[in-house]
Amino acid sequence: MTLFSILLSTLIGGVVAVCIAYWLSTRVFAKYLHHMVSVSVGVLLAVALLHLLPEAFSEGISPRLLFSWMLASVVGYFVLEKIALLRHSHHHEGDGHHHHHGMDRTVAGKGGVLILIGSSLHNLVDGIVIAAAFLTDPTLGVLTATSIILHEVPHKLGDFVVLTNAGLTRQRAFLLILFSSACSALGGLFGYLLLEHALTSLPYILVVAATSFLYISIADLIPQMHARGSLKDAIPQLLLVAIGVIVVYLSTVLVDVH
Repeated sequence: MTLFSILLSTLIGGVVAVCIAYWLSTRVFAKYLHHMVSVSVGVLLAVALLHLLPEAFSEGISPRLLFSWMLASVVGYFVLEKIALLRHSHHHEGDGHHHHHGMDRTVAGKGGVLILIGSSLHNLVDGIVIAAAFLTDPTLGVLTATSIILHEVPHKLGDFVVLTNAGLTRQRAFLLILFSSACSALGGLFGYLLLEHALTSLPYILVVAATSFLYISIADLIPQMHARGSLKDAIPQLLLVAIGVIVVYLSTVLVDVH
């Protein structure tokens, strides 16, 4: 019964968060994509720095060891981009660049993979956390799953921004993010079966996931914001980044029960 509750909570939680984020995305992406890039920077930075890394460093692991994992992750992501396995493409049909028609569909499959790696790891960790909460107390499990849904909505919305900005359609982005969300159920099963061993690996998984969010924000999205360098653009960008941070803070820190 406990395992069923864990799997049900992780699956429903992932689907609900993705559907809400998709519903929001259909109303803002088409007209305000460049503004949403700024929001997603705030969301991704806040998830990494206010949620993932604090949890990783609270587990008593040597900070030097965790920073070593972070360094290795940064170098790893850089190498993967250099060999064109995870290269992002940020043009769109009709953007004024002289690309052949359909090029977006050809290259979009490679775009946004970094964010999917980080999201999958993040969802895996969420599943393990939900399993730990349910094994401690069923009520705590429900509260934990609810809080994760709340902080996953802005996170998934940020994923939609990155993937759409990489050239994917919203429908394809939805399917990829939904698939990524299924990792929470895998994490729940993993946590239930091997909780003691799973918990010891949590800090390392958290660091790798957080690094992907920091990397995509700093190496990819922020340079796009700098491309709009006027003061007229800079002030809204700062405000939107702040909104992304505040949303994650309110939905993650204030309702954090685990």
